[in-house]
Amino acid sequence: MVLTARTSPAPAPGPEPGPSPEPRLTPLQLARGVSVVAGGPALLAAGSALAPFAAARRWPDLLQNRAARRAAWLATAGGLLAPWVYALGVRPWLQTWGSTPDERDRRYPGDPDRPPLYNITRAVTIDAPATEVWQWLVQIGQDRGGFYSYDWLESLAGCRLHSADRIRPELQRLAPGDKLAMMPGLTTTFTEVNPPHWLLIENWGAYVVEPVDEHRCRLVARAHVERSAGSVGYIVFIELPHAVMERKMLLGIKKRAEAHHGAGEPGALRR
Repeated sequence: MVLTARTSPAPAPGPEPGPSPEPRLTPLQLARGVSVVAGGPALLAAGSALAPFAAARRWPDLLQNRAARRAAWLATAGGLLAPWVYALGVRPWLQTWGSTPDERDRRYPGDPDRPPLYNITRAVTIDAPATEVWQWLVQIGQDRGGFYSYDWLESLAGCRLHSADRIRPELQRLAPGDKLAMMPGLTTTFTEVNPPHWLLIENWGAYVVEPVDEHRCRLVARAHVERSAGSVGYIVFIELPHAVMERKMLLGIKKRAEAHHGAGEPGALRR
């Protein structure tokens, strides 16, 4: 007995499927992202500005209440001093966090020919070889390995990401012109990719991996603020959350690279 298999005729070839359309950023998503990112600085600025006026307005009612009068004095002093404490202490520390004077004075990929309004240089020492740190850095992106920062805060802004805790081989290829997704529908571009030395990101800045020796390296984040009217909005609303998130990103890469390399206890952060 001979058994034969019956097969259906092959379907006629159709058009090959094209690439999936990129998600679009809706006005609601944009409003959500802006409110989360800029909401904190806006509230801090408003609170500092309004605290003295609110205390002064209530001053006649506080003359008979010593404890309330003391609280009013503290609110007034805090509102007046807070901008100066931030401008003269916190802000310079965040702009140069972890970097050395030599790193702040050096030129990096993407630095403009004309002096900008100011440069931002943040850095961290990582007890792992530069080639291993690069493997973590090259994975960044909302639709890739995340940003190694505060995932809960990024997701609150609508990013919907989870930072990778392992090196993923499929994310190790990156080329100039590839898109960097910051949130669904909002992207920028990798303009230069020089493994394992630096990434240059359009309208963002550069991340540079510099070997110290065969076992350690420096990871430097460099950005600059142009002399333009838009810089005012960045300074008031974006600079503070950007600094906080990027500092956490550098520490997040440090934590993962050192744990993966076996340079210390997993999760240990050393500077």
